[in-house]
Amino acid sequence: MEAAALRNSVPPGRTAPFFGFVGTVVALAVVVSVAPLAALPAQLPRLPLAFWLMAALAVAFDARPFSPHAARQNLAVFPSICFTFAITLEWGLGPAIAVQAAAVVASGLRMRYAVWRTVFNIAQYACALAAADLVLRLTPGQRPGTAEHLRLLDVAFLVGAGTAWLAVNHGLVASAIRLRFGGRWWTRVRQGLGFELLATGSLLLLGPVLVAAARTSAALIPMLVVPLYAVSRMARLSAEREQLARLDPLTGLANRKALLDEVTAQVAVHAELAGKDAPGGRRLALLLLDLDRFKHVNDALGHTVGDRLLVEVTRRLLPVVRPQDVIARLGGDEFAIVATRLDGVDDARRLADQVVGALAEPVPLDGLPLDVGGSIGIALYPEHGSDFATLMRHADVAMYEAKHRGDPVAVYVAESDHNSAERLSLLADLRRVLETGGASGAGARTDGTDGATGADDNTAAGPDDNPADGTGAASDVGDITLYYQPQVSIDTGEVVGVEALLRWRHPRRGMVDPEELIRVAEQSAVMRLLTRRVVDDVLEQLAKWSAAGIELRAAVNVSVRDLHTGEIADQIAEGLARYGLPPSRLQLEMTEGALMADPRRVLATISRLHRIGVAIALDDFGTGYSSMQHLRRLPLAEVKVDRSFVLGMVADADDAAIVRSVIELAGALGLRVVAEGVEDERTWRLLHAAGCDVAQGWFFARPMPAEDLVTWLARYRPVRPGAGPARPEQRPAAPSRQVEAVVRTEPTTSGAVRAGSVGESAALGRPGPVGESAGVPEPAEAAARLHPSVE
Repeated sequence: MEAAALRNSVPPGRTAPFFGFVGTVVALAVVVSVAPLAALPAQLPRLPLAFWLMAALAVAFDARPFSPHAARQNLAVFPSICFTFAITLEWGLGPAIAVQAAAVVASGLRMRYAVWRTVFNIAQYACALAAADLVLRLTPGQRPGTAEHLRLLDVAFLVGAGTAWLAVNHGLVASAIRLRFGGRWWTRVRQGLGFELLATGSLLLLGPVLVAAARTSAALIPMLVVPLYAVSRMARLSAEREQLARLDPLTGLANRKALLDEVTAQVAVHAELAGKDAPGGRRLALLLLDLDRFKHVNDALGHTVGDRLLVEVTRRLLPVVRPQDVIARLGGDEFAIVATRLDGVDDARRLADQVVGALAEPVPLDGLPLDVGGSIGIALYPEHGSDFATLMRHADVAMYEAKHRGDPVAVYVAESDHNSAERLSLLADLRRVLETGGASGAGARTDGTDGATGADDNTAAGPDDNPADGTGAASDVGDITLYYQPQVSIDTGEVVGVEALLRWRHPRRGMVDPEELIRVAEQSAVMRLLTRRVVDDVLEQLAKWSAAGIELRAAVNVSVRDLHTGEIADQIAEGLARYGLPPSRLQLEMTEGALMADPRRVLATISRLHRIGVAIALDDFGTGYSSMQHLRRLPLAEVKVDRSFVLGMVADADDAAIVRSVIELAGALGLRVVAEGVEDERTWRLLHAAGCDVAQGWFFARPMPAEDLVTWLARYRPVRPGAGPARPEQRPAAPSRQVEAVVRTEPTTSGAVRAGSVGESAALGRPGPVGESAGVPEPAEAAARLHPSVE
């Protein structure tokens, strides 16, 4: 709608070349018109009634032109063309130019054209008529139309004259539009060419018919005008119907169809601007607005009040946008805004903030002040898409991200898009590796020699591995393996737990980003496959350790999807029975986010697990929104302090105070406390002073495969906080009798994935401290060392 909105203006920076072109065309028109118009006064007394009738009809028809395309007035049809072309054929160029000028003045006044535009239109038509007249003069023998009977050659030259008129007129208009708005010349030539050939070409072909009628009797001219009027009237009605089809009947705004056309057209315009050194912005923004609580208004007050609310919202939105921008209603309580020629995302945000401000005040309806508000998602061309469908989908993703965060405005980011093509491909690969059972995490190990270089791990085949068992089918999507990191009692120095880390090394993607992995998995049923896989692997590993004489306990972090059904309880009960393990050997961890997603269903599931005998731990305590009553009501055994607080204990007094408060609260409720992210001796001693039960981090050991863990346990010697400075040589041997395996995902310095079976992004795929969760195992000798910071 840019041409309609800016038809009397010229963009800054284009004034000189554009008006230079306009002046050239006007000068050319003056040159070709001087002689014919100079002879016109002597010719006027001899002009018949038919001429004056055609002249009057030409001016009358152009006083009300019609446009078959409601959104583009530059495609308006001017019926005067057929009359002036007929006048050129019968009475020459001078009378035709004079009549055409009068008709253009009439249409210019009707459409409120600027003076320069009216003058240019007169000049372009004069040049087009002169080109047609030149072709007619080139006809061998008599000029077409002057003889009593038309020859076949005359018909050919008449068609040639009409073609010359079309070529000159359309070429001048296309050049003017290019100089005015930019873009490629050939693109501007093709724009509207089909319409010109059909509509204007048909009017030109009526010219010879009018000449024939005028020669027979002037009374026939009005008879030919009646069909012309009927056609124009039908075209106008069709245009009005098209316009109605492009408008929302309730608000009068553009609808989805009009929005599609507008975005498509503007993408083409901005694509051309991208390659030009033109002033002004080059970004196109699509803003998607969804009203908050609109359904409540409909349900409580009825659809009539809801419709009135939508009309009031429309009234508030219109003053916010610029004249060249477009507002559309997509249906229901969804609106869209197309903002053109922006400098970047900041401009789009400012516009969104203005929309939010316009909706901030309550809307009074029937004496009730109704709070409207809304969430706005922003997608920009070309950063977020190059077509309507992509921009619309990404704006929708951003809008739902805004709702999820509780913010009024959000700009699209790929991390929020759970259904991008790349993520769908990643999800498919994850499903395949889980279904084919590539590299069982329980028995898998790596050679551990390539951690520094990031080379691919080689999964060693166990005694039960069989190349024909189907696991090779997963080679093109990588392997999933588990590693373990010890947890240590702070008071005694004994190992009391192990955290299991899930690694997925993809053959094409490399080490899959943990946050990306969990965001993909938790949005689909694949999350349950991942949970089942990790639970089975952990139980299998517990059985292997038990057979080797090592009694271990493993804790698995579960997702919100798992806790919403009783399926996980059935799976755990069946797995414990299959491997002959007591329920006390397994502990489940959940995050505060999983708890708050649906407390009633979560409580039902964990109560059932508690009755089975499986312990429950609350992970990442302090980062979510759980109420204190949940600590009292839930059958919890352990609380884990999030690493974000533990890492800052030494340098930040507030973090230290939070950790101490959590420890005191958990102790008062009889819960064990585990601190994650312990990376130095000072933090270890601060935790001991605060009364923390268990610590975990690189200060004690790096993650390692299950078999290396057994070796590490054999070489480990407990170190107590009161025994003086901790040193590596204090740590050779004393195997632990109790180990906890916490399965989750964490980012690592090598790209390792902390794994296992959680759905909440806070529980699976949280950022960890550098080095805390490196998934690359060390050799057994290195695995017994302290964190490098205290070596």
